[in-house]
Amino acid sequence: MREFATGEIEKPARYMGGELNCVYKKGAPVLFALCFPDIYEVGMSHLGSAILYKILNAREDTYAQRVYAPWTDMGARLAKAGAPLCSLEEDRPLHAFDIVGFNLSYEMSYTSVLYMLDLGGIPLLASEREGCPIVAGGGSCVVNPEPVADFFDLFVIGDGEEAAGELSGLMAAHKKKGFDRKAFLLSAAKLDGVYVPSLYRPEYNADGTISKIKALLGAPEKIQKRLARDLNAAPAVTRPVLPYIATVHDRCVLEIMRGCTRGCRFCQAGYIYRPVRERSVGALLSQARQVICATGYDEISLSSLSSGDYSGIGELAGALLTEYEEKKVSVSLPSMRVDSFPPEVAEKLQHVRQTGLTFAPEAGTQRLRDVINKNVTEEDIFEAVRNAAGSGTRTIKLYFMIGLPTETQEDLLGIADLARRIRDEAAKAPREGRRARIAITVSVACFVPKPQTPFMWEAQDTLDVLWGKIAFLRERLKIRSVKFDYHDPRLSFLEAVFARGDRRLSAVLLKAHASGCVFDSWQDCFDPKKYDRAFEESGIDPKWYANRKRELTEIFPFSHIDYGIDENYLKKELEKAYAGEGTPDCRKGCRACGLEKDGLCIQGGGR
Repeated sequence: MREFATGEIEKPARYMGGELNCVYKKGAPVLFALCFPDIYEVGMSHLGSAILYKILNAREDTYAQRVYAPWTDMGARLAKAGAPLCSLEEDRPLHAFDIVGFNLSYEMSYTSVLYMLDLGGIPLLASEREGCPIVAGGGSCVVNPEPVADFFDLFVIGDGEEAAGELSGLMAAHKKKGFDRKAFLLSAAKLDGVYVPSLYRPEYNADGTISKIKALLGAPEKIQKRLARDLNAAPAVTRPVLPYIATVHDRCVLEIMRGCTRGCRFCQAGYIYRPVRERSVGALLSQARQVICATGYDEISLSSLSSGDYSGIGELAGALLTEYEEKKVSVSLPSMRVDSFPPEVAEKLQHVRQTGLTFAPEAGTQRLRDVINKNVTEEDIFEAVRNAAGSGTRTIKLYFMIGLPTETQEDLLGIADLARRIRDEAAKAPREGRRARIAITVSVACFVPKPQTPFMWEAQDTLDVLWGKIAFLRERLKIRSVKFDYHDPRLSFLEAVFARGDRRLSAVLLKAHASGCVFDSWQDCFDPKKYDRAFEESGIDPKWYANRKRELTEIFPFSHIDYGIDENYLKKELEKAYAGEGTPDCRKGCRACGLEKDGLCIQGGGR
């Protein structure tokens, strides 16, 4: 592929390979393509892919190589020349691998998966793939993989650190005795957390809802997620591949913990990544030293769903800043809750480089924050803002959602009112004897009902309603020093369709791909009219998936996939949402969400 990376191709370094710390090896019987359905700059920033790259290449029987989606200019050049999409390490065609694994972290990347398979010379439908690689999927979207089930041979449900190696070992064993695709998939289905969709058949009621999901050929009735129980024992990336060009997250990333105990009712990640597991401060300091030595990065990012909840955040931030301040290496926390923002940490973070901070109040009124179980008060928000402004922060980004269950116009007005008061509160914070000047960005996303959350039964607002709410906020956020931006509701609508969708949507994705849909999460590539035609030609009404409230008795397309959370617990949380009743942080006592049954609850079970 590299011979085409000249002339009019944008950023040819995306396709060169040969970066510092990439792996070259010979003689491994299993060739594993690690694919990310987006461009190089995005895929190279994905920590999960880097972890699997390290784990798989540490095995003698496996050679893992990276493959990213070529931008449209390179994709067109490859298609015109009849040249296949290839890996960066060996320039090996995608169809020449044994396992082709995709990370599925966003529903709007599905057409990019088809784009890569097509360019790689692999049939799109798993049923037509005899003699081709095994196509596997993992990531947060496999909470409900059904809309893309027709395109994948198997999925890894949950944490992939152990399962990826087991799949490689299984492939090596099957290749020794003469590879048989059906036999391999039957064996793979016996691995914990591995879902083979061809071994399950959904059946439908007359109204289009699912009547049952039938397991075939002895497959388990439920697929339970894999769990890396001890994060300290899980491999950490210490020599990441160093890109030639700037990437989205061009820095050292330390995963300080996995999971969250807060229980925000809209947040899928907060449920599917339970229970909370932490890396020790000592392990993280050692990892940071190795990464900085191997790369020369000048920023360390402490990554988790809520970094301020990490039990050793003060100790870790202090130790990193003490060690790296003179070397001009900064420390950032990209995910902070307003009520877990210690002022001493805020001050330390500004020592090397003044950075902006991001907070997510999510809702404009306390009533709605109680509905979604945000468990933060206005005083928590203002205290965090004062601490941030007083420490030297000059920009604050505030994330809100619109379309949340029970939302009223008063809640929308509350967003504008809260933004104004945050700006005023930040301006009061003294900084070197002067009043602080703070730039506020209010970023609004549309609520998407997600699987494995208490709101998965809820309807999404219609597009007309969402556009109306955005127009309403645009007028009321014309406030000095406050900038307003928002996520495109049309993308959120499609995200809602695919988040709770079933296998019948595979036909829509095929038509969307055939019409040229790719890189749908990129605003300059997204074409909603093509999706409209794909739904119409498939005879499917997308509103039935996105804007329909589910009955509590309805069987979901993903009901056979078990992430450990008891559905009755989620239903109780939904009842509490409508009552405006909060559920305290799990760290203050087990809430019996279902994980305690398997001894996974951090409190060890009980109430």
